[in-house]
Amino acid sequence: MRYEGPIYRPPSEADSLLIQATIGCPHNRCTFCMVYKNAPRYRVRPVNEVKEDISEASTVYGTHVPTLFLPAGNTIAMKTEDLAEICCFAKATFPTLERITVYGSSQFIHKKGPEQLKQLARAGLGRIHVGLESGDDITLKNICKGTRSQEQIEAGRWAMAAGIELSLYVILGIGGQERTGEHARETARVINEIAPDFVRLRTFVPKIDTSLLEDVMEKRFRVLTPHGVLKETAALLESLTVSTMLTSDHYTNYINLAGSLRKDKPRLMREISQALERDETEFRPFFVGTQ
Repeated sequence: MRYEGPIYRPPSEADSLLIQATIGCPHNRCTFCMVYKNAPRYRVRPVNEVKEDISEASTVYGTHVPTLFLPAGNTIAMKTEDLAEICCFAKATFPTLERITVYGSSQFIHKKGPEQLKQLARAGLGRIHVGLESGDDITLKNICKGTRSQEQIEAGRWAMAAGIELSLYVILGIGGQERTGEHARETARVINEIAPDFVRLRTFVPKIDTSLLEDVMEKRFRVLTPHGVLKETAALLESLTVSTMLTSDHYTNYINLAGSLRKDKPRLMREISQALERDETEFRPFFVGTQ
């Protein structure tokens, strides 16, 4: 099996077989992300190479592989026919395969359109991890995300209608002190419109080799305090009306929140309130991320 450049996978894919289908990220302009800044330029691996790696994996791990994740940063951007062929081959190789998953940004999901997403679902693609980051159009523009809220909503709805699970990632604090209210409110609006299967919270930490770190150091971007992040989290959850699963199990977060927004929202809000009673010095200090 062959791998090139940085290989990242979501925490929920910790037990998945990783077979690289693409290299790098086709967008690679987000101001907060350093993952692919010094990586090889984006390209799609030949389908036959990917299938060879899948076959090799079956000789190593056997045919009992429950979940498969196809890195790298935006594998959904592959040609639909190629990604569908890989999914079908994986299902034939691993008869017990329960889920095939990729990363995919909203703009690339949107380019597929409803029919191509249905084609991918029929081929076996079962989940897309989407860096929503924010639903606030001004924040999205500021961080050079390459999409807008309406496109996010349409892409998300099309994927869900096709039968593909969506795991949406939100970056708490990515709007800074200036747009914390708008970021919480508009992100909740977008999530409510999509009604995804999962919402996963991450807290903004400036990363090395990013322009947003420069903005932080030059005080052009004011990072939220721990209490500021918690208040933003509360505002986000208060505005969410969907029955989705929430998790925030990440090293960047000040507290871990997990549960069903339908059943556990009162408990989650209490946990935030209890955290707000703690002195800010009790939380992790500001740091610059390296990954």
